[in-house]
Amino acid sequence: VQLQAYGGGLVQAGGSLRLSCAASGRTFSSYAVGWFRQAPGKEREFVAAISDSGGRTKYADSVKGRFTISRDNAKNTLFLQMNSLKREDTAVYYCAADGLVAQFTTAPGPRYWGQGTLVTVSS
Repeated sequence: VQLQAYGGGLVQAGGSLRLSCAASGRTFSSYAVGWFRQAPGKEREFVAAISDSGGRTKYADSVKGRFTISRDNAKNTLFLQMNSLKREDTAVYYCAADGLVAQFTTAPGPRYWGQGTLVTVSS
């Protein structure tokens, strides 16, 4: 599966942004998909994941209640709705895919990655 994230940009603190990830190749609906992010000078960290059917989601504690992950299997697209953005949400956001949601929070992580999209939150 090939993935391409887009939708990043500059937003003020407290604002909202919606990221998308377009998938192509093997059947999108057979994969769990999710988001990671990497802030400057920091390691890549898990943000959110969603199961193949969309019935199960998982979030990092730092984004719970502010971010919502969703998917549209008919359009082969993954979304991340980000609300109440904070400066510490500034990072490059990557979408990823693999078989299970659990693979997003256990080593070695998901196998398939897209290129990132930069989100900058200003004060």
